[in-house]
Amino acid sequence: MNVERGHVGTRYVVLISSVAALGGLLFGYDTAVISGAIGFVQERFELDTDQTSWAAACALVGCMIGAALAGQLADRLGRKKVLLFSAILFTVSAWGSAVAGNLNQLVWARILGGLGIGMASMTSPLYIAEVSPPSIRGRLVSLNQFAIVFGMLAVYFVNAWVALWGDDTWNIATGWRWMFGSEVIPAVLFLVLLFRVPESPRWLAKQGRDAEARTILGKVGGAEHAAAEMEEIRSALLEEEGTVRQLFSPGIRKALLVGIGLAILQQITGINIVLYFAPEIFKKTGGLSAQAISDTVFVGIVNLIFTVVAVWVVDKIGRKPLLMIASTGMGISLFLLGRAFIQEQFGGVWILLFVLLYVASFAVAMGPVVWVVMSEIFPTKIRGRAMSLATVCLWIACFLVSRYFLLLLERLGGYAFFIYAGMCLVSFIFVGLVVPETKGQSLEEIERSWLAGHKGTDR
Repeated sequence: MNVERGHVGTRYVVLISSVAALGGLLFGYDTAVISGAIGFVQERFELDTDQTSWAAACALVGCMIGAALAGQLADRLGRKKVLLFSAILFTVSAWGSAVAGNLNQLVWARILGGLGIGMASMTSPLYIAEVSPPSIRGRLVSLNQFAIVFGMLAVYFVNAWVALWGDDTWNIATGWRWMFGSEVIPAVLFLVLLFRVPESPRWLAKQGRDAEARTILGKVGGAEHAAAEMEEIRSALLEEEGTVRQLFSPGIRKALLVGIGLAILQQITGINIVLYFAPEIFKKTGGLSAQAISDTVFVGIVNLIFTVVAVWVVDKIGRKPLLMIASTGMGISLFLLGRAFIQEQFGGVWILLFVLLYVASFAVAMGPVVWVVMSEIFPTKIRGRAMSLATVCLWIACFLVSRYFLLLLERLGGYAFFIYAGMCLVSFIFVGLVVPETKGQSLEEIERSWLAGHKGTDR
């Protein structure tokens, strides 16, 4: 469909998509705030290594539950209501984490935030996709990934700024509370702005509220666009009553394997050992707490820059080559990082450079491109449930990595990084053998390729 849209309609859809993308920003903010606070929390509550790992990873329990519930809640209550609920959870979690008097209170507050992350990680890109016209849908959905990375970078700056307010004694007593509490500001902003955005026209049409859906689509692209889009939505809804059993049918089960495989590999190749524990890695090399947190800002900047690169090149280079390039770069940097730890080569800026090489490799593909592929490979009528299943697997893998990395680092030293380097090799092989190239194909062409490819090979 190629319906011309006026500047007013474009501005409108960009505006409401940007508000929805604040869910992604809070996803990134809440995920990364722990990196600056965890060392001070450990000292404040006198935590051992296992308790520290639990404090860092507990939010991911909420992420798993939130992702599992998001699809069903969004279908039943609407996309906007789920986003509103996630904004409330982010706000309560930020406040609760800031005032926590003991480890248990902090854990419960972080789990609430995790529920918000899990819901936003599913619902923000879903909402953006459903309000956007096809001609700019890819760029607007990519806005959510950009917002996630920007949220991470923003909180790195906030953590570094707060850490400079006092010495380590002050940060252990008070600084970490300001780090967590700072999230209240973007969370409340997200909550307030959500009242100004409409419900998804696709969800409204599914509820039989065609007049409301048509009005929103008219604001996006005019009356002609609204009429054509409503016709397509109504036709698609007639074919979207798939069953869970279809996920395991011939052909489609290979798509499910690709989606779940990429979701798990995105995490077990080690991204959260950097996003969550970068300051702790830098401090292991002999650096001071404030300097370690400041170095983490460079991690956020590189992550943002190479995410922009990924958005620019993904439709030119293709999904599969980028994923293989990323797996290679990540594996090499983790190997070098592990060797530096084993040989105690902590002088100069080598540790920081190895970490930045890893982050650049991840950001150019394993971060954004995995989500792109996951959104492309499933048939429309079961895309929501398939995405939900893959996302839950992603958060389970994320939890396991975050929960046990410090224990591995304590017991294995630099050899722990070799484990994640090995997972990068697994990723390279998996992408090379199993993941198809979807660049330039319509969703229908991708679906037909699964169904045609299973004949004689996927019985």
